[in-house]
Amino acid sequence: MHRSFFIKTYGCQMNSYDSEKINDLLLFNGFRKAEDLEKTDVAILNTCHIREKASEKLYSDLGRLSIFKKNKEKLGKKFSIVVMGCVAQAEGKEIINRNNSVDYVVGPQNIQIIPNLLKKENFEKVHVNFLSEEKFQSLTFSKTNKTASMISIQEGCDKFCSFCVVPYTRGAEFSRTVEDIYAEINHVVQKGTKEVTLLGQNVSSYESTIYEDKEKKIKLANLCNIISKIPRLKRIRYLTSHPNDIDNYLISEHAKNEKMMPFLHLPIQSGSDKILKKMNRKHTKKQYLDLVKKIKLVVPKMAFSSDFIVGYPGETEEDFEQTVSVVNAVKFASSYSFVYSSRPGTPASTQEDVINPEVKKKRLTYLQELLIKHQNNFNNFFLDKEVEVLITDVGKKDNQYVGRTPHLQPVHVYSKKNLIGKILNIKIERLTSFSFHGKILN
Repeated sequence: MHRSFFIKTYGCQMNSYDSEKINDLLLFNGFRKAEDLEKTDVAILNTCHIREKASEKLYSDLGRLSIFKKNKEKLGKKFSIVVMGCVAQAEGKEIINRNNSVDYVVGPQNIQIIPNLLKKENFEKVHVNFLSEEKFQSLTFSKTNKTASMISIQEGCDKFCSFCVVPYTRGAEFSRTVEDIYAEINHVVQKGTKEVTLLGQNVSSYESTIYEDKEKKIKLANLCNIISKIPRLKRIRYLTSHPNDIDNYLISEHAKNEKMMPFLHLPIQSGSDKILKKMNRKHTKKQYLDLVKKIKLVVPKMAFSSDFIVGYPGETEEDFEQTVSVVNAVKFASSYSFVYSSRPGTPASTQEDVINPEVKKKRLTYLQELLIKHQNNFNNFFLDKEVEVLITDVGKKDNQYVGRTPHLQPVHVYSKKNLIGKILNIKIERLTSFSFHGKILN
C-alpha cells in the first residue's frame, strides 16, 4: 500500500508553487494524495517567514500534529512530519529541538529530496543547503490541468532590504534557463493553460542565457517575448518586481506585446526617503514616482499594486504623510499593507526607535481606508463597460464561473455551459466589495 501525503501551505505564491511541485514529485514517486491531515501518513508543512507570527503558527500546528502522531503510533501506524519552506531554512535544527516528533526539516532549495527521505529511513534530519540549480533540474512537470499556471523563473534575492528575510532563507539570486522555462510553459499550455504568472522573489532581475548563444543575456523582457510565441498562450504576468530593475526594454515589451497584461505589482514599502534609506531600498520616492509616470506614458492602460510597511522603526508622522502622498499620487488599483514586525536575523530587528503599537495601528487603519478608496474608484471606472475576462474556476453557486480581467479583478458570471478556459467579453453590471458581476456578451 503506497503511503499518502497532505501538504499545508502558508504564505506566498512561491510557496504555492513549491507545494505544487512537491505534490507532483510525490505522485511521480508512487505516493497518494490524502484529503486532509486526519487521513494521511505524511504531513508536510510548507512554511513562510514573511508574515508575522509565522514561527508561532508553525509550532502550534506541530503541537497538534505530535499528539496525532503519538496516537497513530499507539495503533501501530507510521506517521511522518516534514517541515519545509522558509521557517525551515531560517530555524533548521531549532525546529527539531523544540519538537522532536518532526522527522525532517527541509529548506526551499532542497525540496527535491523529500520523496527519497520518506522512502528510506535514517537520513539526516535537517537539509538546508542552497541548491537552486539541483532543485529546478529535478522537478517534474505538473500533471494537473489549469487555466492559469504559476511558473517559477527566478529564486532568491541580492537586494538585502533591512526588514526582509528572503536573502537568508532563499539565498542568492538564481535564474532558470530559458529552455527549461519554455519547456515547462509549453507543457502546461498543451494541458490547457491560457495564462502564466512568472514567479520570482525578485522576478524583474531575471537574467539567463540561451543554449545557442551563451554570450547573449536574456532578461525578463526577452523572456516574455520568447514565451509569447507559444500560440495557445494568451496572457503573461509576472511578480514580484523591484523598482530598480524595471528597465526600458521591459516597459517597451509591455507596449508592443499584447499578451502581457497591463498590471504591475511594484512594491514601494514607504514614501519617506529617510525610511527608504533605512530600509536599504536603494531608490527614492521621486525615482519611484518618475518610474510610474514613465510606464504610464508608454503603457497608458497600466495599473499598479504595491506593498506598504507602516510603523517601521523611526517613522515619524511626517514620514507617514510621505507614504500617504505616494498613495494619492499613484492611485493604486490594489495593495497590501502591514504594520512593521521584526524578523529575527534581519538588520532592522536590531534598530532602536520602535514605534508605539497604538500609533502603528492608527496609521495602518488610515492607510488601508485610503487604499480601499482608490481601489473602489479604480473598479467603479469599469461599471457598465465591456471587459475581456479569462474564466479560470467554477464559482461557489450553481452554474457560476469566476474569471479575471486583464487588471486581475475577479468577475462572476452565470452559464449552463462549461466556460473554463474561455476568454469572454463581459459587460460589468455591478461591484460587490472587490468582485465584479457581469453578463456574457459573446
